[in-house]
Amino acid sequence: MRYDKMSPFIVMDIVREAAKYPNAIHFEIGQPDLAPSEKVKKALQSAVENNKFSYTESLGLLALREKICQYYDRTYHVKIMPNRVLLTPGTSGAFLIAYALTLAQNDKLGLTDPSYPCYKNFAYMMDIQPEFMPVDKHNCYQLEVGQLKGRNIKALQISSPANPTGNIYTAESLKSLNDYCMENHIDFISDELYHGLVYDQNAATALQFNPRAYVINGFSKYYCMPGMRLGWIIVPEDKVREAEIIAQNIFISAPTLSQYAALEAFDEEFLTATKQVFQQRRDFLYDALKDLFTIEFKPQGAFYLWADVSKYTDDSYQFAKKMLHEIQVAATPGIDFGENGTKHYLRFAYTRDIEHLREGVERMKQWLKNK
Repeated sequence: MRYDKMSPFIVMDIVREAAKYPNAIHFEIGQPDLAPSEKVKKALQSAVENNKFSYTESLGLLALREKICQYYDRTYHVKIMPNRVLLTPGTSGAFLIAYALTLAQNDKLGLTDPSYPCYKNFAYMMDIQPEFMPVDKHNCYQLEVGQLKGRNIKALQISSPANPTGNIYTAESLKSLNDYCMENHIDFISDELYHGLVYDQNAATALQFNPRAYVINGFSKYYCMPGMRLGWIIVPEDKVREAEIIAQNIFISAPTLSQYAALEAFDEEFLTATKQVFQQRRDFLYDALKDLFTIEFKPQGAFYLWADVSKYTDDSYQFAKKMLHEIQVAATPGIDFGENGTKHYLRFAYTRDIEHLREGVERMKQWLKNK
């Protein structure tokens, strides 16, 4: 059965367990606590009042796809046509489209270890074989071209900024990977969901180096709309019709109300303020945890901190369970993201206000005194 190889999404199990504790401190879930901009909320209310409850076309609202194209032109100086943009139910729908377009049964999909766990589970569900390649502190959690040589992969997927590590691929690294993939007829899939939430440098899009890259993004993180379940994928021109047919059959169209709300999501004043809030939280949590755990580098993007807890345990999963039970502090064990040394790590999300984070740090300080 396809299901047999799939693993649970451990963080969601922890969310359910943490909900049992009214005073729990939440470092586990990767969703912003900030509400979307007032413009988004007003657009949503207007859509409801105007009875916008029907399906859209399967590609999504043209006006929103045009705004996404304008965003790529403004941000990356990359020009794309709106027909290449498909709106999807979260990025999950986008991954399914990308895999269906690039991989056949038993084909190999290149993934890093660690990486977002749903990638491999989507692959297993579609009878695709994930091929894991280790990344760690020695290469700043960036895959290198040499690791691709000799592997019979049909597609490669990376994420930048990455979950769980917060690393960003440099423009040079991203270009090298795309050059290799283009030369060797390997499709390149780039998860860019955390673009916008970058703090000390700019993030490049794969489309700057590879016009045939499959680029995935969405409104859950930077735009503070996780429950609206709205993502997008940019596909090569000659794959638009195939992508549309897949979308027609697996989800008909992305949520209509969410699409109308997202027409106002590119609110630069709000987005600048949002980035500043998360950068302040990053700076606070990094400074607070670096003396408790081994923090290999300050995260450059997203809203996660990847902490080596091996001086306290060789099983971070049991450590996380015990920490939740004894002091009601919830964090995500590294094994949710792979097997490459991940049992020594916890992922801390800085998705709550600083006072909430501070309380969690103080609890851990007192608790770890006896370890």
